[in-house]
Amino acid sequence: MNVHTDGNAVPPVDGTELGDVLEDLDGFNAGIDLIRDGIRHIATSRLAVDDTQTLIAALAGSADGTDVLTAISHLVARLTHTDTNPALRTLPFEQQKTTQRHGENLVRHLADPDLHQHAANACGAIHTD
Repeated sequence: MNVHTDGNAVPPVDGTELGDVLEDLDGFNAGIDLIRDGIRHIATSRLAVDDTQTLIAALAGSADGTDVLTAISHLVARLTHTDTNPALRTLPFEQQKTTQRHGENLVRHLADPDLHQHAANACGAIHTD
């Protein structure tokens, strides 16, 4: 089966929920724009089955936390901690600690295996021999 045909083109993300979120994130920060570009690139690339399975695992389906979802949670934790984000040191101490606690809670909650399980299950369903 030839998947590289006009009739089997990868649809654009514009006008979809994903496209809307990417559009809403436009211009916040150069790093966010790079992330948006990467997401758009993945979403609109023609992928092989094995590549699809690998990307799903890398995005959110790793049992050991080596995925993008976990990386983003650690980035937020880094941004919410005064040791790694000096800008927060100008806040009152209690506000600093509250901010840090929420970042730490995010890491803990996003590390919940249930959040990764659906992506892992999708990878298992895609598995080919």
